[in-house]
Amino acid sequence: MELRELTNQEFSQFTSVFQPFSVYQTLEYAFLMNRENFDSMLVGLIDDNNQIVAASLILVEKFSHFKYAYAPRGFLIDYNNYNLLQTFTDYLKKFLGKRSIMAVKLCPLIVRNVYDFKYNSEKKNGYYDIIFENLKKLDYKHLGYHPLFDNLKPRFEAIINLDLPYYMLFHNMRKETRTKVRSAERNGIKIYRGTREDLSILADQTRGKYPRELDYFENCYDLFSKHDHVDFFYAKLDTKQYLTETQKAYARQEANIANLNEEIMNANPSRKQKLINQKIEADKYVSQYKTQLITATGFLRDYPDGIVLASTLVIKMRDRAYILMDGYDSKYKQLNGKHLLIWKLMERYNKSGYKTLNLGGMTDFKEANNPYLGLNHFKIGFHAEVFEYIGDLELVTNNTLYFMYNNAGPMRSILKR
Repeated sequence: MELRELTNQEFSQFTSVFQPFSVYQTLEYAFLMNRENFDSMLVGLIDDNNQIVAASLILVEKFSHFKYAYAPRGFLIDYNNYNLLQTFTDYLKKFLGKRSIMAVKLCPLIVRNVYDFKYNSEKKNGYYDIIFENLKKLDYKHLGYHPLFDNLKPRFEAIINLDLPYYMLFHNMRKETRTKVRSAERNGIKIYRGTREDLSILADQTRGKYPRELDYFENCYDLFSKHDHVDFFYAKLDTKQYLTETQKAYARQEANIANLNEEIMNANPSRKQKLINQKIEADKYVSQYKTQLITATGFLRDYPDGIVLASTLVIKMRDRAYILMDGYDSKYKQLNGKHLLIWKLMERYNKSGYKTLNLGGMTDFKEANNPYLGLNHFKIGFHAEVFEYIGDLELVTNNTLYFMYNNAGPMRSILKR
């Protein structure tokens, strides 16, 4: 066997059929990260029959005189095959070590558990403990089960199974999610397919939340669009329709109160208190709609062409769709534009024959005082399964350089200055 650099064609052919699949182990992602100042290598392990039996995209980052590597979403290898993993690891350590790369970090798609939308464990990986111990034998250091977004890539992902009859997708969602979707559509929120020129929407909505700027999204769009692997959508409020629907709702509640007042006047004592309680609730709704009416009037006055509420950049490859990045305007969160946007993605990709929609990262739902519980709840509401992965691993590939780097704090400070 030998480990060597692959051509773009060799790597693409291997990744086009390999399972499990990740957009982070593709030629397009390699080119994208090149534009983010990472060097990249496409490496493959070749057997005696000149067949590729394992491969990986390796990204290389430079810290002054030091180089560190990443394999986003891990190697393309059968982790259950210990002999293959051992051989690949031995060759990779020598390959990277000779190129003065001190270590490689990976976050493989090794599933530990799969949880249903009620957070019940339903598909525990029976081979996980064996794989974990084998990796330790081969000197991979596990960097811990971090509960939040402290990994190279999220340790938890929410994935929706789209391989169902269309009507079941909506039925399976949580009731509160269905209610918000219906409300968003009724109030005049519409979903539009955007172009490259619209990506500034996503950049504006994610600024300060994610370490990516407009050029990253534009580069991503350019690279993945070459083979129609990317979509961009956004949700926009029709402010005229929103005002009209608010006026109708306000009028209905006023009519309801008028009817209740009349019933209360003519009701017998045993029924009167029940009607009074109903009127108290109706008064609350009228007050809410009155406030909403003022808001809706202001929206139409200030934004006659509508308000963009949420946006998402989707990578679609093989039979899977993956939300690479999404954002929303927090000022209009209560309008539920993002709920409708996700539902319309589910509807679109289901009808186009896609099997899954990956909503992206989540956090550990078992973690107390989790600041991202709202994010978890939002994604789970669409009847997504939660995939828990192994987390980050590190493999030292050049002991001398790794030791120097970890003991060169003062030197790093000097070089940085």
